[in-house]
Amino acid sequence: MSDEPPPPAPAPAPPKLGREVIQDHLKTLDSAPGVYRMLNAKGEVLYVGKARNLKARVSNYARGYGHSPRIERMISETAGMMFLTVRTETEALLLEQNLIKQLKPRYNVLLRDDKSFPDILIAKDHPFPQIKKHRGRRAERGTYFGPFASAGAVTRTLNQLQKVFLLRNCTDSMFQGRTRPCLQYQIKRCSAPCVGKISEAGYAELVADAEKFLQGKSTALQAQLAAQMQAASEAMEFERAAALRDRIRSLTAVQSAQGINPRGVAEADVIALHLEHGQACVQVFFIRAHQSWGNRDFYPKTGAGAEEAEIMEAFLAQFYDDKDPPRLILLSHPIENADLMLSLLAERAGRKVELAVPQRGEKAELVENALRNARESLARRMSESSTQARLLQGLADAFDLDGPPRRIEVYDNAHIQGADAVGGMIVAGPEGFVKSQYRKFNIRSAAGAGSDDFGMMREVLTRRFERLLKEDPDRKSDAWPDLLLIDGGAGQVSAVGGILAELGLDDLSVLGVAKGIDRDAGKEEFHRQGMPPMALPRNDPVLYFIQRLRDEAHRWANGAHRAKRSRAIMANPLDEIAGIGAARKRALLAHFGSAKAVARAALPDLQAVPGISEAMAEAVYNHFRDKT
Repeated sequence: MSDEPPPPAPAPAPPKLGREVIQDHLKTLDSAPGVYRMLNAKGEVLYVGKARNLKARVSNYARGYGHSPRIERMISETAGMMFLTVRTETEALLLEQNLIKQLKPRYNVLLRDDKSFPDILIAKDHPFPQIKKHRGRRAERGTYFGPFASAGAVTRTLNQLQKVFLLRNCTDSMFQGRTRPCLQYQIKRCSAPCVGKISEAGYAELVADAEKFLQGKSTALQAQLAAQMQAASEAMEFERAAALRDRIRSLTAVQSAQGINPRGVAEADVIALHLEHGQACVQVFFIRAHQSWGNRDFYPKTGAGAEEAEIMEAFLAQFYDDKDPPRLILLSHPIENADLMLSLLAERAGRKVELAVPQRGEKAELVENALRNARESLARRMSESSTQARLLQGLADAFDLDGPPRRIEVYDNAHIQGADAVGGMIVAGPEGFVKSQYRKFNIRSAAGAGSDDFGMMREVLTRRFERLLKEDPDRKSDAWPDLLLIDGGAGQVSAVGGILAELGLDDLSVLGVAKGIDRDAGKEEFHRQGMPPMALPRNDPVLYFIQRLRDEAHRWANGAHRAKRSRAIMANPLDEIAGIGAARKRALLAHFGSAKAVARAALPDLQAVPGISEAMAEAVYNHFRDKT
């Protein structure tokens, strides 16, 4: 028997990476359409792609030539792949975009602003339709006009429309409760249908005229109004003629203020892309009814160096994920899979959609104008990003952070003696304020009513981080902050530190900002747990930066508090009764004149209201008696 030790076990083979992994997967792939995911050694998704033929597409990655530096880096990091087959390439495109939105892979192009766009709605659920701003799903009955680039663009257009067409913007409940005209009538911005200053037929004519204008038929409308004015003048109805003259003047003023009004393009989105040093800006101009309804800029994440065609294609798929595409989309750059994109957009719109890259004429001028705006917007953003990077580095140096923070969360509370208490959180990072990440917290605990700022902060932070721990227990996402900025001194910082320790998050950096001597801006004191307070020089840019962060948190929290207080003031007691919807509320208000009169009404009187059953009348009667 030999005393020699057994030979050492052979060292495990190093894990496969890159093309070797891809070659192994090729052996089991077929030629079906589908979606593939490339994973790194940690199992994180690097890239999500679609293919008309999975085997052919993936075999391209196995080649050792013809790839951009970005794709070469991605291939070199690939340690595994996942596949999903579908029936058609259109289905593959839809699945790809859903996975990109969900997983946010590093090498994909990501549209980071998915905010919805507002519309103008002429509601059709009332004899005298209301004109108002609408955002979200088009579920309410009426005629929608949009999208507009911003809420400000809608507000300006609504103001102009009210001057010209005198349509009401009040709520139905306010309309029912009026006994005399409001200020809007006095300043000639409403025809006062609430008190019978205009007939239902006359108001319907105003609504029809407003719809014609929003459909781009303003020239015919002006001619029609001019003919009516002439007829009224000849009939010696001078007051009506003067009113029509004023409407024509207002309409002319609106048309002259519309900006770019293309004659040959009735409805289109103009989308222009400018790419520079790996950063991209996409400008979208909305043309509706031969009028420009504003523009919006986007800064998609370019997937570590994607080219224009890939960025434009990814932008289109993600931008129209929850929006109806127009009949025409004008592009500054062509895309590779135009036929596939057209199929997808037509499916979403339920009609034909055209993509075009115009080379001459009015359409080309529209694209060039959008492209110029994209260039200028990107230049401004790159300049601001450079400044922001210096400020974040200065912040790290001033307070001994591990590095420039990628995500700063700033918290503040707002209330009046405990009433309508709200907590607010804002987010800032290398690209400035990240408004899509702002959050409001309605204070639910007794801390709000008791004006307990420490208790309110405990509730806000507990809700925020318990949810984050539930969604991302391994702390892999970029939703985790590097720095918490708290409005308060040593006591607040100590309390926040205790809350985070209870949650197992005591490694998060916390910085408290106190007003300091005489509560004077510029004399702020900064507090960190276990360290003496410190101050920054009055002219330090980092000090101004922190002041801006704190002021933005104040603005956000105070705005949420004011909105909550306004809702409480304007709340109708009828809204608290189960089973009382908009129609029954209108019936009760129309019958009694006010919610106070409904509260005082006897049961037989309530039962006499059309649409109110005996059981509902009893529910209303008992609701108000239980409160006394």
